[in-house]
Amino acid sequence: MKYELLISRRYLFSKKSHNAINIISLIAVVGVAVATMAMVIVMSVFNGFQGLVATLFTGFDPELRITPRQGNAIDLEDERIASLAESEHVAVFTPVLEGQALAVAGRTQKVVMLKGVSDNFLQQSNMVHTLYGDADPVLCVDVLEYCIPGISLCNQLELPLNFVEPLQIYAPKRGERVNPGNPRASFNQDELMSSGLVFNVQQAKYDSEYILCSIGFAQRIFEKQGQASAIEIKLAPDGSRTAIEALLGDSFQIQDRYEQQRDIFRIMEIEKLLSYAFLCFILFVACLNIMGSLSMLMIEKKDDLRTLSAIGSTDVQIQRIFIYEGMLIIMGGALVGMLLAVGLCVAQQQFGLIRLGQSEGSFIVDVYPVVLEATDLLIILLTILFVGGVSVAWATRRR
Repeated sequence: MKYELLISRRYLFSKKSHNAINIISLIAVVGVAVATMAMVIVMSVFNGFQGLVATLFTGFDPELRITPRQGNAIDLEDERIASLAESEHVAVFTPVLEGQALAVAGRTQKVVMLKGVSDNFLQQSNMVHTLYGDADPVLCVDVLEYCIPGISLCNQLELPLNFVEPLQIYAPKRGERVNPGNPRASFNQDELMSSGLVFNVQQAKYDSEYILCSIGFAQRIFEKQGQASAIEIKLAPDGSRTAIEALLGDSFQIQDRYEQQRDIFRIMEIEKLLSYAFLCFILFVACLNIMGSLSMLMIEKKDDLRTLSAIGSTDVQIQRIFIYEGMLIIMGGALVGMLLAVGLCVAQQQFGLIRLGQSEGSFIVDVYPVVLEATDLLIILLTILFVGGVSVAWATRRR
């Protein structure tokens, strides 16, 4: 072991002639530990909420969504689409057709997003767990068309779970202007019966706007026979997104669940980054105590420094003594803070120590979700070493 490190360890644990130096050193360790704890816990909470949001969207969003790069329709007779449906990389192939329409229930009406799907739509995601009602999820039987609306949309349209009167759906005719004298003549009109089911994915974007129907119904009312607005894909166990991209070429865009909700996850990443930057500032403030402690220690040890110089120690070697002491303080605080933070996060995961509300069911989850990621721990450790190293180097730049 280098003698500089031996001396720095002795200086760190020995009793100083001025108690203020010991107190400031202790405050520095506590400050670094608290800052480390805050960084680990806050980053873990952000990870938890990000995972929670991703889990909620998996009830509606497919594993992969394919859309055309140009235009808004996919020809289902396209050879590439037909090959995709038969590909060994695809477990579930679901063409969908989405478009805005007007839903009228009695005297209540609302512009909704009509999503036509094929019969295998429940196999795409975990949506079967979001359905409420005592009925089979059937969208079309013979000439009868059924729908599964969002739960919030039902409330807005004042519809019961099993509504008797058909839901009237209106969609503009393609390439036709609205006739003020007879507006209805400019719209395609059809009816949807109650399937006895509603869905609740706990996302207002879907629960308050979407109605699921058969793709045949959507193609008729939007006048897009043989077309789809997107293809939803669930990969086979050995499936590869790269293989699908190679099959379709550059004419189609492929998005996973995170890419489908890019804006939401980007906002969460920005919030996490801003919180990280703010906590780095708090860490720097904590490191100011280390700078003060080292400065006072160098003043106290002037006689020792003269002795070290007399026996041949260079200025660089003497500077290293205080750099090592500063880094020992930083590493000690970081280690304590990280262990405490990891322990608290694990306890939160196991026992739910901090709750979101006083009563269960007030929020989507009852306790704060936390997820520890090794990448975050590594980034936090490197940040502490960098900020602390800069602070120590600045404090010891002169003797």
